Amino acid sequence: MSQLAEAIAASERIVFFGGAGVSTESGIPDFRSGGGLYSKSIGTFSPEEILSHSFFVKHTEEFFDYYRANLLHPKAKPNPAHLALARLEQAGKLTAIITQNIDGLHQAAGSRKVLELHGSVHRNTCRKCARRYRLDTILESTGVPTCPCGGVIKPDVVLYEESLDSGVMTAAAHYLSKADLLIVGGTSLVVYPAAGLVRSFTGNALILINKQPTTMDHLATMTITEPIGEALGAAVP
Repeated sequence: MSQLAEAIAASERIVFFGGAGVSTESGIPDFRSGGGLYSKSIGTFSPEEILSHSFFVKHTEEFFDYYRANLLHPKAKPNPAHLALARLEQAGKLTAIITQNIDGLHQAAGSRKVLELHGSVHRNTCRKCARRYRLDTILESTGVPTCPCGGVIKPDVVLYEESLDSGVMTAAAHYLSKADLLIVGGTSLVVYPAAGLVRSFTGNALILINKQPTTMDHLATMTITEPIGEALGAAVP
């Protein structure tokens, strides 16, 4: 922890790249761990199938049943990792958070520059008229949520078979290319194209905070296997 604190203190342009493991300490399950979301099949469909664009189109009501039950956590609160990153931004040392999460907890903690690679549950759009809706609309609806115009309201989250937002990807690569320290936390770095963004970083130090080894451990200046909230909470005053 002291080495992590020293690396942070010595850096001026820090970027944080995070995944589902950042929010597990807030009570939100991850995807690929032993007890994660992807370890539990639903009937004849795997979670990956249910969270695909084609399933959303063909089985819209079943998609929303699964989505509400497994991906929405309205009572979750920011944990020490989210709060530490917000403090780093307020101190002028963190230039951007790049997240694969869709829960909005970084913003709830006070972070302002958050690039959401996979979208957010807090934004929802009518597929017919493009009217925007908040998360409450999905939570308070049953079956398929619809707009007064008759269109289906789709969460602004990136499903399997859908492309990531090119503007967000470009911005993420820009911040990574300018960073002198990259902290990667709570991600196995196996989901592409998001994980490939890490290779845009050419700065001084790469720190990986993850309970399990990743495919990029050999590139890291430092690897930490402690819980990310504990690690960042101790390293960021």
